[in-house]
Amino acid sequence: MEIIRKTASARAGLMGNPSDGYHGKTISLTLPSFRAKITLYEWDQIEIVLSENDNTTFRTVDDLVKDVRQHGYYGGVRLIKATIKRFTEYCRNNGIPLHDRAFSVRYETTIPRQVGMAGSSAIIVATLRCLMEFYHVEIPLYLQPSLVLSVEQGELGITAGLQDRVIQVYEGLVFMDFSEEKMRTENGLSYGEYSRLEVDPADPPPLYYAFRVDASEPTEVVHNNLRARWQDGDRKVHAAMKKFAGLAEKAKTAITKKNWVKLGQLVDANFDLRRSICKIASDQLEMVEVARKAGVSAKFAGSGGAILGTFPDDATYQKLDDQLSKIGCRVCRVEW
Repeated sequence: MEIIRKTASARAGLMGNPSDGYHGKTISLTLPSFRAKITLYEWDQIEIVLSENDNTTFRTVDDLVKDVRQHGYYGGVRLIKATIKRFTEYCRNNGIPLHDRAFSVRYETTIPRQVGMAGSSAIIVATLRCLMEFYHVEIPLYLQPSLVLSVEQGELGITAGLQDRVIQVYEGLVFMDFSEEKMRTENGLSYGEYSRLEVDPADPPPLYYAFRVDASEPTEVVHNNLRARWQDGDRKVHAAMKKFAGLAEKAKTAITKKNWVKLGQLVDANFDLRRSICKIASDQLEMVEVARKAGVSAKFAGSGGAILGTFPDDATYQKLDDQLSKIGCRVCRVEW
C-alpha cells in the first residue's frame, strides 16, 4: 500500500506584516519545531479521518464551552475538504488529468492554535503536497501559495494574504515582494516575486519567538477592520503599508550584512507602526511590552498571540524566558 506523508511548518512573520495583502513587502521564516502532518493512502472511498484535534465529545457543557473559547469552532477537516475541492477544480480547469483511485486522509498538528502561527494554512499546504504526489501532478512552486490562499479565501471566506502560504511552501527565510509592478497572474492565480535569503549557520540571526498558551484570536477577526479601512481609502493605512514595505527592504539589507542590532531596531519599528493603525488587545500588547523590558526587540509574529524578535546574548534570552513565562507564555529560540 502506498502511504504518503507530508508536513508543513508553522511560520513567523519577521518583517513587513501585515502588508502582504496590501501590495507590500515582507520577510518570513518557518518554525520547524511545530508542524502539521498529513498522511494519505489509497482506500476504497474518499475518507477524511477525524483527528484528536476535532473534539466532538465532551464530559460537560462547560467543557464544550471551554474548548470553543480556546480553539474556536474550526477543526482541520474543513481545511482538508476545501483543499481537495480546490485542487480538483484547479486540475480540471487547467486540463490536468486525474486518475480515479480513492484515498483516505488524516491529519495531526503540533502547531498552537489561534495564536497567529499559521496552523490552518500549514494543514492546507501539507494536504496539497500529498495530493500532488498521489495524483502525480506538478504545480509550479510559485503558484502553490496562491492556490493555498484560494482555498482559504474562496472556499472558506478567511481574510488572509499570501505571506504565510509563501513561506510554508518555500520554507527557510524568504523575502517577498507583492508590489503591483511585481504581481503576475497564471492559471487564474496571482503571485508575487519571492527570493530565499541565505543564513550563515555560523552566524544566524539571533531570533526568538514566544506565544501565549491560552490565546485565542482568529486571524479572520483581527484583519477585518484593517481591510475595510484599506478599501475605504484610509490614507493612514495606505501610508503605513508603504512604510511596512520599506522596513522589509531595510531588514533584507540588515540580514545580508548580518547587522543584528539594526534588525532588532527594525523589528521594533514594525510593531510601533502596526500599533499606530491597529487597536491592539491588552494581553497581546503585554507580551511585547514585557519582552522589550527584558532587553529584546519584539513584534507580532502574525495576527497576534505570538511574538518574535532579536536578543543580544544568552543572559538576556534567559531573562526574557523568565519574564514571559510569568504571564503564561512559552519562549523558544529560532533554530536554523
